[in-house]
Amino acid sequence: MKALVYTRPGGLAYRDVPDPAAASGCELIDIEAVGICGSDMHAYLGHDERRPAPLILGHEAAGRLADGSRVTVNPLVTCGRCDDCRVGRANICADRQIISMPPRDGAFAERLAMPSGNLITIPDHVSSVSAALTEPLACGWHAVSVGERALCVPLTAARCLVMGGGAIGLGSALALSARGAREIWVAETHAGRRAVVERAGDFRVYDPLAGSGPGADTADLVIDGVGFAATRKAASIAVRRGGVIVHIGLGSAEGGLDIRRLTLQEITFIGTYTYTPEDFRETAIAIFDGRLGALDWVEKRPLADGARAFADLDSGAVAAPKIVLVV
Repeated sequence: MKALVYTRPGGLAYRDVPDPAAASGCELIDIEAVGICGSDMHAYLGHDERRPAPLILGHEAAGRLADGSRVTVNPLVTCGRCDDCRVGRANICADRQIISMPPRDGAFAERLAMPSGNLITIPDHVSSVSAALTEPLACGWHAVSVGERALCVPLTAARCLVMGGGAIGLGSALALSARGAREIWVAETHAGRRAVVERAGDFRVYDPLAGSGPGADTADLVIDGVGFAATRKAASIAVRRGGVIVHIGLGSAEGGLDIRRLTLQEITFIGTYTYTPEDFRETAIAIFDGRLGALDWVEKRPLADGARAFADLDSGAVAAPKIVLVV
C-alpha cells in the first residue's frame, strides 16, 4: 500500500510500505480521510521524541470496512482492565497506545488495522471527511465536560473564553455552544483563521494582540487549546476569581501560569488529555446530528500531496483550522 512516511525532521515521503496485518479482534480499514493534527506537526518538525522516524503519522481517521460500512476511528488503544479503564477514564490508562506513535503506525496510509471496539459506524448522510473530525472535536468535547463539572455556575450562564482558533480551539467553542453556553469568546492571532471561526458559529472572535477581548478577571471558564506560555499567561489574567482553566494545548511545557493568582483566588486548573470512550461516542453522535455545525471549515488535499500540506502549515500559509488528507 501507499503511505505518507515521516522520514526525518522536515521530511515526508509518499511511498510503498507493507500492508498492516489485522490481528484477532481487529478490522482492516481502507482509509478515506485523515486529518493533520498539531501533534503530527510537532513530530514533523522533530519536536516529539515519542515519534521517532521512520514512522507513519496520522490519527484522525475515517474509512471503509470490507463489508462496505464506513467507520470513524478512536485512535486510543487501552488495556480495558486497569482501574482507570474500568471507571471510564481509559484516556489515562497507564498502558494506553495511540496510532501514529510506536509501536502503532498511523493513518496517513491507504489501510489501517484497529480493534473493532474502537470503531463507530458513520451514517450515510455524513461524509468521511466530517467523520474524521470526530477525534479532534472529541478533545474539545472532553475539555468542556471536565470544565463544566468544575464550574460554580451553570454553563448556560458562564462567560467562556477559548484560546486558539485551530481545530482544538474551534472544536471546544463548538462543543460549548452545543452544550448550551451562550457567551463564547475565541482568541486567535491569525486573521484568516479568525474569519473562518466567525463563520463557524455565534462566537465573539478577536485578536489578542490588539488588546481586545474580555477583560481581566471576567471569564468563568477558559479553555487553552494552544498551550504556550503566552496563552497560559493570558488565561491566568482573564479567568475570574473561583473560575476554571482547562488546559488542552501542548505547544510548550513551561511558563506563563500565574500560580500565585490561582492559589490566592482559588482558581481551578485542570489538564485534559484526549477524551474518554464516552466523549468520543458523544462527539460522533453530535456530528451525525448536526449539533456541531456544517463542519465546512476544513481544507481537503490528496494524501499523495501531504508533504506540501505540512510545509504550508509550517509556513503559516493555511487559514483553515484543519487540513484533511483524502485517500
